[in-house]
Amino acid sequence: MLAAFFVALAVPVARAQSLTVLPVNVFLSPGQSATTVTVTNSGQSETAVQIRAYDWNEKDGSDQLVNTNELMLSPPMAKIPAGQSQIVRLVLRHPPKTEEATYRIVIDQIPPPSEPGVVHLVLRLSIPVFALPPVRCVPDVKFRIESAEGQFYLVATNSGKLHEAIREMQVFDNNGRTVNLESPGLSYVLPGATRRWHIVQDTTSPRIVALRLRARMNAGAIDQEVTTLAVQ
Repeated sequence: MLAAFFVALAVPVARAQSLTVLPVNVFLSPGQSATTVTVTNSGQSETAVQIRAYDWNEKDGSDQLVNTNELMLSPPMAKIPAGQSQIVRLVLRHPPKTEEATYRIVIDQIPPPSEPGVVHLVLRLSIPVFALPPVRCVPDVKFRIESAEGQFYLVATNSGKLHEAIREMQVFDNNGRTVNLESPGLSYVLPGATRRWHIVQDTTSPRIVALRLRARMNAGAIDQEVTTLAVQ
């Protein structure tokens, strides 16, 4: 019993603050250059945060974040008492003219001073920001299957000028059996960008020629056949 007691004392305690941000998606209407988000500390002690803005693009199917001065934030750092909120002001220096502009604000919790035997878990929150131009723009997403080095991918390309959000994706083979995708949760396909999802297969899976895709998008529900672009 005594040995077990000392082992228990040696195990670090994990503590994490609780932060929430509203809204979880920021939309700037045509001509709108400023808005706010609210960061709330629902934990039991004061916490400090750093807020940064990034230009958000997609390259090779992955998110790319680059520091930007186009989206200004105030304050860039803040201490938030327990149970209190901090309003962060966002100001867009140059609103878009012909195509939606996309950004992300990243809120990093600053670790508190170290404590013996305590591991502090800190949070990082990433909030998308969409700024609309004064002209009407729409997404134009097309799906296909690509193969490379024996692996298959579901690929979405958006040739429109507005992002599309894809959620609740389900993929089926010709026999109606579910085909698994890596990371099938909510995904954004930004204007002019391509996003892809790896199709999970085992060594006995047949070569993919066509699949059936069902999903929900901002433009509505889809249920369509997706064919292979090229098989290597």
